[in-house]
Amino acid sequence: MIAPKNHEHEAERLALLESYAILDTELEEDYDNLVLLASEICGTPISVITLLDKDRQWFKAHHGLDTSETERKYSFCGHTIHEADNLFVIEDARVDERFHDNPIVVGDPNVVFYAGVTLNGSNGLPLGTLCVIDHEPKQLSESQLSALRILSDQVMNLLDLRKKKMELEKANEDLKLANRELDNFAAVAAHDLKSPLNNIITLSNCLEDFYAPKMDDEGKQIIEFIKSSSETLKKLITGLLNYSKSGQFNIDDKTTILLTDLQRTINELFGGQKECTIRVKSNLESIYANKVAVEQILINLIANAIKYNDKPSIEIELEIREKDAFYEFLVKDNGPGIHKDDQEKIFKIFEVISEQDRYGEKGTGIGLATVKKVVEGLGGNISVLSQPGEGATFTFTIKSPIVLTPSMV
Repeated sequence: MIAPKNHEHEAERLALLESYAILDTELEEDYDNLVLLASEICGTPISVITLLDKDRQWFKAHHGLDTSETERKYSFCGHTIHEADNLFVIEDARVDERFHDNPIVVGDPNVVFYAGVTLNGSNGLPLGTLCVIDHEPKQLSESQLSALRILSDQVMNLLDLRKKKMELEKANEDLKLANRELDNFAAVAAHDLKSPLNNIITLSNCLEDFYAPKMDDEGKQIIEFIKSSSETLKKLITGLLNYSKSGQFNIDDKTTILLTDLQRTINELFGGQKECTIRVKSNLESIYANKVAVEQILINLIANAIKYNDKPSIEIELEIREKDAFYEFLVKDNGPGIHKDDQEKIFKIFEVISEQDRYGEKGTGIGLATVKKVVEGLGGNISVLSQPGEGATFTFTIKSPIVLTPSMV
């Protein structure tokens, strides 16, 4: 018997195999189906997907074989990975000096015929083989060998897809962790800034109250600049705190929300806006969702519709309906509209497209970014449809877990 040699790039090969995290994993139907198909095509009782570890060959899938691994020094596959054309065929191992006294030839599982195709990873490094085995001498046709090569490609496709899925899941986890850390940093930074900022605002007010009469106009103007800048910064910090907390809603924390109660809440919050009319339209009696999150989204969108409206009489319509597996909310206004080039920008944090709102104040560019974050956290999406001068319709969805009985609100 001649034991197989290590690959010339054995360290790199083993490192690549390790990167797939496939060794000692559970059996999987996709791989089992491929070895079954290999046996059917080649007419052999045994077929195996073999991965060559340092001192063993481990079987990801095996048909007609009970064991899950054998020693590498006895393996046929250890020889296969050295073949330039990635194919290794032994028609009768009993008369081949490399195998005639091999324990797996003279004993169980009595390997006489063997045909294996290398499973090549990146840079052509071999991970293992797809092989078929028989207990008696055999020859395969060119079409059978060609089919075996095709099946080996499919094995590698499965391995690569599994690896990419694993890498994507890790990247997503890393991204979630980075986002959480960023949110925590923003929350801590914003919280720590609020106290000294409130002191600045308080001291500015005291300075204005007690010393303004003794100041010239330039001094008074400087105090006004300090106050206005501090108020702007306070709004920004408050917005950052809200944004950092916006991803903390639990998608499974749901309750029944009566739409009559939702309309009452909206009317109470915005009832002081005498020039504003808000209508709620729906054929649903209630929805089942995260109440705090839904209210935050709607309050933000309605407040924006009021603040940036340029009409003497503001008209806002809120429509709620059920569509497929989602609740769909539409907030429509009669404001100035949003240019198409700006419709993606408005959902990005710190993006401000209006110089000032209805009351002469400039926005922070955080509100709609917060809304988008909350909506996506609830498993939905948000978009806007608008033409300049024709108002805007914001549409967002959240997952709908139950079918509701229609009823007019």
